[in-house]
Amino acid sequence: MAKVESDIGAESPRSTAADHMYSLSTTRDADEDSIAPDETTGLLGAGTQALYEASSDDAAPPPRKDSWAGYEEFDGLPWYQRPSVYWLIPPYALFTLAFGGTIVPKLNLIIDLICQRYFVEQSTTSPNFVFAPVILGGNNPQCAIPEVQRHVAAFTLVLSVIIGVLSAYSAPKMGSLSDRYGRTKLLALASAGGVCSELVTILAARFPDIFHYKWLILGCIFDGLAGSFTAGSVLTHSYTSDCTPPSKRGVAIGYLHSCLFSGLAFGPLLAAYFVKWTGSLLSVFYSQFQKGVSSSPVKNTEFVKISVTKDHANGQHEDTNSWFWSWLASPKFANAIGSLRSANPFEPLKILAPKGHDNRRVRRNLILLAAIDMVLLGAAMSSGQVTLLYSEYMFHWGNFETSRFMSLISMVRVVVLICIFPIINYIFRIRPAQKRRRESGAIVEQNAGADDLDVWILRFAIFSDVLGITGYVFARTEALFVLSGIITAFGGLGSATIQAAVSKQVPAERVGQLLGAIGLLHALSRIVGPMVFNGLYAATVKSFPQAVFVVIASMFCVILVLSTLVRPHGKLVPPDLDGFTTSDADYYVTVYMKEEVIEQREARPTRPGFHREDTLTEDEVVPQM
Repeated sequence: MAKVESDIGAESPRSTAADHMYSLSTTRDADEDSIAPDETTGLLGAGTQALYEASSDDAAPPPRKDSWAGYEEFDGLPWYQRPSVYWLIPPYALFTLAFGGTIVPKLNLIIDLICQRYFVEQSTTSPNFVFAPVILGGNNPQCAIPEVQRHVAAFTLVLSVIIGVLSAYSAPKMGSLSDRYGRTKLLALASAGGVCSELVTILAARFPDIFHYKWLILGCIFDGLAGSFTAGSVLTHSYTSDCTPPSKRGVAIGYLHSCLFSGLAFGPLLAAYFVKWTGSLLSVFYSQFQKGVSSSPVKNTEFVKISVTKDHANGQHEDTNSWFWSWLASPKFANAIGSLRSANPFEPLKILAPKGHDNRRVRRNLILLAAIDMVLLGAAMSSGQVTLLYSEYMFHWGNFETSRFMSLISMVRVVVLICIFPIINYIFRIRPAQKRRRESGAIVEQNAGADDLDVWILRFAIFSDVLGITGYVFARTEALFVLSGIITAFGGLGSATIQAAVSKQVPAERVGQLLGAIGLLHALSRIVGPMVFNGLYAATVKSFPQAVFVVIASMFCVILVLSTLVRPHGKLVPPDLDGFTTSDADYYVTVYMKEEVIEQREARPTRPGFHREDTLTEDEVVPQM
């Protein structure tokens, strides 16, 4: 204790103790490394208590509630101006409701358009060929044939690959830029791509004789350039990580996922009744397009104003007539061309493998969690259409039955994420933290990596996916098929847990860049996944249509094994803290990216270029030489 008092006496006792207990820094100094990190703090050990005892004569007692450094950034702001995940939930819920309402109708629209075109082509080659007319949005049993199923699987594969390729490039860039320019502006940009895509869908469905169904590819190009679902997921999770403490981050991201699954639950059901009430399949797309148009200008107004202001300010420094030629002759043009030629599309993945011996545990966990998340989300998004095609093919379901099945499965996911998940988090994380707070005083929450609860929730989620998808293979009745789908609904805990766990292992200013790299993997999975699943289903739909579920179940078994290699942060404390030496460092398992290592890596000389600047914050931009 004498040593602690002497150290504090070197400066102001009051300010030094407070600075140590409520520091805004996300890096760990020597004092913090001597304390075992925990999920809610780095944390509550002897260091903080000793500092408090040393300054108890001069300093006021610390608060008796959990604190987080991020909250201090919002001090002085009224409640309606403070960032919170609850501001994001209402618009996100409306967006997912519209998104979920068009999944089944859009798939059935593609089936009807392809079926209609297929029969027309057959009638031109065979004049004696007679077929029943195909009604868009109606009951068309003549389309439930393997030939049409094969064409639909191939076309949806093309659409998925295009979106995946384009979003693989745009999503990491948008995630990195959001660290500099904010999340909401780029969220507005991402929503604009979906509006353009829906417009193309309406034109193709309204005028099928003029617009071939392959025009839907153009809509996918618009959606992919804006980042698609991948960019929206990256930006919303980054926003949530910015304004949520580590102990509640998993639940907060779970709320966003529950919004997504709520849209998938009620969207198809409302769309099915809406189509039944209006008698037109296009009414759903008209409704979604109207929602997108009415909300996008409001979201984009601030972004447009900022862009115009910057362009106007730059234009004041140069002559308008000679600006273009001056730019062509400037070194910036040469650097931009060189950057485009040498740009590495996989460069964002470097953050998943931070250098340095101190980051070896972080490196292992980030790579494992990113790989698991890529398989989870890639299989979920790529196999969704195949699952719907399989259910309609095996059980002769129509638009109403398929929508009802999707609504039920998604509703179970919502209950799991919004009811069961918070209860688990409260019992096994919040209550133990409150007990430690009562015993040891104030707790300052810090990012310390994934804990045991994160790891076990992830393993349970993957195991439920394995059970449910295996049930798809053997289910031959509707009841067993639906029961298997309910079991897979518990797998929704996996992705929310991973997104929260990875954000706890890097500094706050790197969350957007990290989630952007994971978004790149998501986009790549949307390329490879449809090629495997849709291609396999198209090849085996006649002989063994369950083959695709066998492959998915095998993949989930592999990532279940990988999840056992993820190591949470530990708090193994030596029996005698006074005798702690450097040889006892193995007792402390810290899973957090060292900030000083990042700064050393970013300080390396590098050729200036656009692709370099957009991965740095405003304070880290390398000066142009």
